[in-house]
Amino acid sequence: MLRLLVIIPDRISDILEKGEYQPGYYNPGEVFDEVHLLTTTDDHPPLDLLQRTVGSARLFLHNHPDDLTLVGRRPEFLTERRLRKWAKPGVEIARRVAPHLIRCHGADWNTYLASRIKAELGIPYVVSLHINPDVNPVRRFVGPGPTPAQARRNRFYEHIEAAGLRNADLAMPVYRPILPYLHRIGAPRVEVCYNVLNTLHLREKTDYALHAPPRIVYVGRLFAEKNPAPIIRAVARLPGVALTIVGDGPIRGDLESLTEELSVADRVRFLPAVANDALCALLAEQDIFAVHSEYWEISKSVLEALLTGLPVVINRRSGEPVPELEGDFALKVEPTEEGYLAALRHLLEDDAARAALGGRAFAHARAAWAPAITEAKVAEIYRRLLETCGSHPDRLHCISSRAKSMPDDLTPDGTDNG
Repeated sequence: MLRLLVIIPDRISDILEKGEYQPGYYNPGEVFDEVHLLTTTDDHPPLDLLQRTVGSARLFLHNHPDDLTLVGRRPEFLTERRLRKWAKPGVEIARRVAPHLIRCHGADWNTYLASRIKAELGIPYVVSLHINPDVNPVRRFVGPGPTPAQARRNRFYEHIEAAGLRNADLAMPVYRPILPYLHRIGAPRVEVCYNVLNTLHLREKTDYALHAPPRIVYVGRLFAEKNPAPIIRAVARLPGVALTIVGDGPIRGDLESLTEELSVADRVRFLPAVANDALCALLAEQDIFAVHSEYWEISKSVLEALLTGLPVVINRRSGEPVPELEGDFALKVEPTEEGYLAALRHLLEDDAARAALGGRAFAHARAAWAPAITEAKVAEIYRRLLETCGSHPDRLHCISSRAKSMPDDLTPDGTDNG
């Protein structure tokens, strides 16, 4: 009875609401018989809607909320002592669950907790990294002249990140631009593992004949770094072309106003949220995928478009290029109205070029990022670490001796009473 503990810093209900979960997301390869989700929030998502994320494994849920009153608190030399006190109940949850392996998504309170569980119980853990916090910060302030409070906040989260990553058995960035951050933070064991995408609903685009009207799709969050305004302006100069924008964010209202200003509101459709299964089906029915991003990443939405075989138009970012996008399988443009206009007009008018670009996208993406490949890699990493644990009989016996198929303090629906 192999058990996996997944420690997550997110509100799972929010992810469920967006429909972003892939089948088997928390149990790739169905390596584990039991999966215990521990969220560092007070969220209580419905387990029946989460079952698809663990396959046939038994599913349990636990909560150990973070304590934001500790962030930047003075005196700072007591930070580690306070964090260890915060972590203690989470360590006790792990003691009762007795997992054979821990998986963390993101480097946050969850990875600090995993480091304490490993220190006290000897259970190995792996961490997947989905952003480079030095480039796209979530918790930390990045910029000139931080205030004293911002500086203390930065030091707090640097401490949490470093503890979680330096003690991990493996850090798994989901794309190569995260590597410089991991090297800076001092993570000793690193292996790039791309996102496992929708194994059931991603399908190949086989017909490159233009629809009537031609269909262009944008998928991504709607905020400054991913502003599709240049794409909207380009589409406004392409009579009869329809644009679908999938995503939501703070600039959505401004973008809707822009479509009114350009008199294209009847040709630009906004879909704030689309379940991933439906999105994968939608992609194959589009003619071109166009996106703007200044992030130093290859996003999940771009990977899905490439894996579908859609012709992809993407901007050259102002900083270092994204290494995964180097090659002739995506059309790179300047992030301007004129840049997108020229590229879109070329692909709309040249049927052979459009089909050839889509074919190159599909071939390259399937060789590098096919869901079967990425899922098998993560499953192989899990098995490798389980075998390593198995080579230390005392530790494995210690873990196994605490194990029960359902701990006494879990209710039959898998939620933790404590």
